[in-house]
Amino acid sequence: MNTLVSPVNSPSRLPLLWFRSHDDVTPWMNETAVRIRAGIMLAIPIYMAFTLFSIIFGSKWIVTGNVIKDTMDMDFDGHILYMVEAIRRTYDYTPQTYVLFYALFEMIVGMFKRTAFLSPTIWIATYLARNRTPYWKPLAPKRFAWTIGAAMISVCLIFFHPEKFAAGVNFITQHQLLPTTEQYLPRTLPLYMVWICLGFMWLEAILGYCVGCQIHALLAKVGIVKDECEACNNLG
Repeated sequence: MNTLVSPVNSPSRLPLLWFRSHDDVTPWMNETAVRIRAGIMLAIPIYMAFTLFSIIFGSKWIVTGNVIKDTMDMDFDGHILYMVEAIRRTYDYTPQTYVLFYALFEMIVGMFKRTAFLSPTIWIATYLARNRTPYWKPLAPKRFAWTIGAAMISVCLIFFHPEKFAAGVNFITQHQLLPTTEQYLPRTLPLYMVWICLGFMWLEAILGYCVGCQIHALLAKVGIVKDECEACNNLG
């Protein structure tokens, strides 16, 4: 169910173009601005998808030495083992880490009325939507969708820094639950998740279809999610 109001052109009303009213017990958001914001944020999964593709499939061993030496040994499959000089590209994940932390920040602050004003993309989207008719929709399904997005971002952060995450988990639990010297996540998992995230955001920005919202509605119908907002549970 959508609620329409006339456009608001006054710059002083820009913050109110993201939420219908700060007095609403159940927050309602401007779907027009939300779609614009999704289009802006689409740049992040695109960047991460190409980065992860390069990391997973683009790093190859390059033989640099002119001598290939027979070790006079074989593996368990009967293959002869040789000794060579080779190099392989390494990656500095600092830029990707900053981008992911910013994306996580955007996901979290957008979930709540008191923190939404901290998001630069919300201000940009609200400004771009100032002359368009707002379509008001409840916040709860969007919050659920952004929670899914935040979880995917967190997995990517763990993929880039597995040893730091493992050290933190082991310190908190006082047990060696995760290895600190090797990558314990499947190499292709973050790439699949980024492409899924890219697809979700494309559907939101271009087609106005929120997959996370539909999952929220389905969970509400089967009783797993309970919400007093009727519109949150019946998105049509």
